[in-house]
Amino acid sequence: MVRSCEEGIPAWVYLGASLVLIHFNSVTVGAALRQEAGLDNGATVLNHSMSLVHRMESLLAMGNGSDVTLRVQTINTDEVKVIQAHSLVLTMQSDVFEELLLRRNNSAVTLRETRDCAAVFDKFVRYLYCGEISMRLDQAISLHKLASKYHVWGLQQGLAQYMTQHLSSDSPTGHVVSWYSYAVQVGDVSLQDSCLQYLSWNLSSVLQSGEWGSISEDLLLSLLERSDLILQTELQLYEALETWIHQNQPVSATVEKALRAVRYGMIPPQHLFRLQKQSPIMLKYYESIRDLLYLAFQFHSASPIQLAKYFDVNCSIFTPRNYLSSSWGSPWIINSPTRDDRSFSFQTQLGPSGHDSSKRVTWNALFSPRWLPLSARSTYTELGAMQPTRTDGGRPRIIVTPATSSPDFAGVTFQKTVIVMAKQQGKVVVHHVYNFHQSTEETGDFLLDADLQRRASEYLIDSSLYLHIIIKPLYHSLLVARK
Repeated sequence: MVRSCEEGIPAWVYLGASLVLIHFNSVTVGAALRQEAGLDNGATVLNHSMSLVHRMESLLAMGNGSDVTLRVQTINTDEVKVIQAHSLVLTMQSDVFEELLLRRNNSAVTLRETRDCAAVFDKFVRYLYCGEISMRLDQAISLHKLASKYHVWGLQQGLAQYMTQHLSSDSPTGHVVSWYSYAVQVGDVSLQDSCLQYLSWNLSSVLQSGEWGSISEDLLLSLLERSDLILQTELQLYEALETWIHQNQPVSATVEKALRAVRYGMIPPQHLFRLQKQSPIMLKYYESIRDLLYLAFQFHSASPIQLAKYFDVNCSIFTPRNYLSSSWGSPWIINSPTRDDRSFSFQTQLGPSGHDSSKRVTWNALFSPRWLPLSARSTYTELGAMQPTRTDGGRPRIIVTPATSSPDFAGVTFQKTVIVMAKQQGKVVVHHVYNFHQSTEETGDFLLDADLQRRASEYLIDSSLYLHIIIKPLYHSLLVARK
């Protein structure tokens, strides 16, 4: 239930029944008597701002003293919404309204709006009077359009911030894709980047949602180019791409470009054989990607060192994304993470190449809530793995090292990725991603802002730290590729 102005809602977002209320002004709400810091001799400040807001709301609702009529006409229809307003309030809040009122010939001003904007225009005007607004997720774009059109910059900035903070909120048809498209349209780079990052980091769940089919061609191709996508496997991405193509029926050039962005070297050969025979899209566009499939089969049949003599193994087809399947890493739930050091072992396959898929590497992961910087650490195991030295002044760190060394490691560099999960608006999502080679100290900002002592920390889920460690084997050329 959304509470009205007079109930004294503070400057935070109230969620409930898919409706939100945002209070954008910074005035303390409600009649209050408070001692202001720095005032002497018992001086006080009486704050009755909420009473004023309530009177302004009543003034709008009753139309008392109104000197201007806003006729909000829905474009291409006969629908008109009439709002009795006050020119003083409108001109104080918007220079666009000021100019419109100066040019009017009578007491009425006709405003032509799209259907979605006309539907929320009364909420927009109420914000001009009260400084707060109630809305649903699907109304954010319409209100942002109005705030931009009429130069109500405080509301515009507040809505952009709201959208950035509510990417993970549940909605029946999804909203992140539409917010991204809108951000591109209006040139809001910050919101655009936030949406793109959210989609990339939570792609595994996005692929299974109804929102996936609504992704535009440009957004699809932007996602396919990224190495930081978080999903189960590359095969999952190919199958989702096939679904998107069936639903959207894009032109052949778009299909070919999308298919060539798939990293076939990351798909096991047995699945590639099946796709060649059973995938309608691959059968139809086989000639467009035949060279990539041929290269993928060569990649799976030869050792990386041998392949590196003839091919550039640094290209994207040989570069893994952030795969969540057990072949590439493991989840790690750390209960009461501030209590003491923890260790954890898991296995991954040596590399994505079919030549290495049967070889396993055992990894030791060590988490310490407080340890010394790398420069101050001097303790090593026989294998050369760093050990943390606990200190009250230290910060959380993770180190991930192989349990054994092997000649098979030649030509392979292991990049580690730690994914930190969080619960936002009741949904578990990716909060942050850290990439490093041996220790998270290399990133410099691992859990830098996390207050793990606080039970309500945004980095904790039920007082536990939810991590997923991914090992990304990267092949590198030992010899110059022969032409």
